[in-house]
Amino acid sequence: MAEPTRRDRTRPIELLAISAGLAIFVGLISLMSTRDLFLAFVFTVVAFIVALITLAMLVLAIRPTGEEQLDLDEQNGDQDRKGH
Repeated sequence: MAEPTRRDRTRPIELLAISAGLAIFVGLISLMSTRDLFLAFVFTVVAFIVALITLAMLVLAIRPTGEEQLDLDEQNGDQDRKGH
């Protein structure tokens, strides 16, 4: 079985980094507007979770390209042969 590419291995880190950046932005905005650390923390955590779930759902909604579809078909074929 082929090793996953570097891009495939770093994709989860990219999603976490984008979510963290958005959460920090929301946290800073809420901190500057309310000056309440606990409320800013709550907004930061909620923004991180919502952004992470939203990005994950968007990634799942993307159809695989031709090369990815071939790879998926090969993996499914390997599993069928092992199961029978």
